[in-house]
Parts: sequence; C-alpha cells; structure tokens
Amino acid sequence: MPEKISVKNKREKFVALAESRTRNAIKAIRVIAKLANKSAYQYDDADVKKIATALGREIDTLRAKMSASGGKEVVDFKL
Repeated sequence: MPEKISVKNKREKFVALAESRTRNAIKAIRVIAKLANKSAYQYDDADVKKIATALGREIDTLRAKMSASGGKEVVDFKL
C-alpha cells in the first residue's frame, strides 16, 4: 500500500518548490529586462507591450490555476 504523504510534508514541499520556482521566474524577468539597453538592442513600444502582455497573461493564468481547477498550458510568444 502506498504511503500517505502528510499535510505537513505536502506543505513543506509546496513552500520549497514555490520559493525556488518564483525566484527563478523573477530572475528570468530580470534577464528580459536587460534587453532595455538601447545601445545594444533595437525595439519599440509595441515590442515592450507584447512582452508585458504575454507575461501578464501568464500571471493571470497562474492566478486562475491556483484558485480553480486550472486550464490548458500553452507557451506561445512571438514579437
């Protein structure tokens, strides 16, 4: 018979993974922000809006999945 995972262990696992993955996501956003160097890259306000919209959409999806039964995961981004 499989061992039941205690609520405490589930919580500890969630906290550890959530902290690690959130730190990784913040680091990834900071790497994207480095594209703001206009002397190295060429972009316009429309590009910035598309990036921000894509990230915001993913945050909305995160909220929906964490508060309800979730939805389909799709990774699709193009400038």
